[in-house]
Amino acid sequence: MNAEAIRALILAGLACEHIELEGDGRHWFAVIVSSAFEGQNRVQRQRLVNATVQAKMATDELHALSMKTYTPAEWAELQK
Repeated sequence: MNAEAIRALILAGLACEHIELEGDGRHWFAVIVSSAFEGQNRVQRQRLVNATVQAKMATDELHALSMKTYTPAEWAELQK
């Protein structure tokens, strides 16, 4: 899978303000910013994202996705 395909999967299931992806085709790292993360802990946030890519992980088209998840306010604070 490529970055655009993964981005499309995530966006199809989760409204995001920002997504960054880096990877080698099998192992990916994502930075994901979404208002849906408001009030969610880290595990809950990861579950939201994993639900969007679960089908591709089940077939091993997407082997691994590590992520950092932020609310828009958290992301804005990091950008200062």
